[in-house]
Amino acid sequence: MTDVSTRKLADLVVSAQGLGCMGMSHGYGASDDEQSIATLHRALDLGVTLLDTADFYGAGHNEELIGRAVAARRDEVVLATKFGYANRLGEPTRIRGDAAYVREACDASLRRLGVDHIDLYYQHRVDPRVPIEETVGAMAELVEAGKVRHLGLSEAGAESIRRAHAVHPIAALQSEWSLWTRDLEREIAPLCRALGIGLVPFSPLGRGFLTGRYASVEGMAETDVRRSQPRFAEGNLERNLAVVARLDALAEAKGVTAGQLALAWVQHRGDDVVPIPGTRRQRNLEENLAALTVELTPEDLAAIEAAAPPEQIAGTRYDATSLTFVNN
Repeated sequence: MTDVSTRKLADLVVSAQGLGCMGMSHGYGASDDEQSIATLHRALDLGVTLLDTADFYGAGHNEELIGRAVAARRDEVVLATKFGYANRLGEPTRIRGDAAYVREACDASLRRLGVDHIDLYYQHRVDPRVPIEETVGAMAELVEAGKVRHLGLSEAGAESIRRAHAVHPIAALQSEWSLWTRDLEREIAPLCRALGIGLVPFSPLGRGFLTGRYASVEGMAETDVRRSQPRFAEGNLERNLAVVARLDALAEAKGVTAGQLALAWVQHRGDDVVPIPGTRRQRNLEENLAALTVELTPEDLAAIEAAAPPEQIAGTRYDATSLTFVNN
């Protein structure tokens, strides 16, 4: 496999596909550090430069893991991490965006990562109790101090994006975007493009569902977050499987997997789009990167979208509580 090409998030050059690292420590069952580090090294070998983590993933474990994996190869990596979740796992969710917490969280992430600067620093979720100007103002101070190079937001609403960008240029918005989550196409993506903000879709494979590998939640770890997500619930799951079956038929006709077809669709959203599919397995990494070589014609794109119309996706992407923390 050849090295991946590059794209730009504002003026930040990154690989055309990044690697989401959350699942190496959080959300999908037990961790396997040795396996994850091998996958991270393989990603770097293949030309992936953008590695995405957050202080919340595994209560800091994920940042420590990434730091160990890239210690000898720091110059090859665009390190992206996030702050904002102030609670520990198992505690009620608390979002903090106050200036003091921004500074505190950044210093803690730098220690765990073992680096002197973060290349792309995101606010994980907007704190509705704190003016976005205060949060981004504190983030801008981190840029001035040399601790951070570029700023980002995650799952932010349109008004917050506008106000944040007025304080300091925002390089990237990280939000969920896939064939079964297309909400940001209405307002958010056009706004980001008008402002010159790059787009970083997370869960571009629908938390693995669009690969066609999951016919049920049986076999998933008891701690797997998908067990509690509405789209994997009984009734919704069966309807969503019908969508995957249609995608699989299109993929077979093109000689690719359903996951590669779904990921190629995201890659074709624009040159300012850098998806970050997550995996801790090298074979999945290589399959995902191969999606970069999948050419889709306008007719292909139309057929894919007809196979997975948004109105036929059953269930919300988060439960009711989690939905209150997005688009603020």
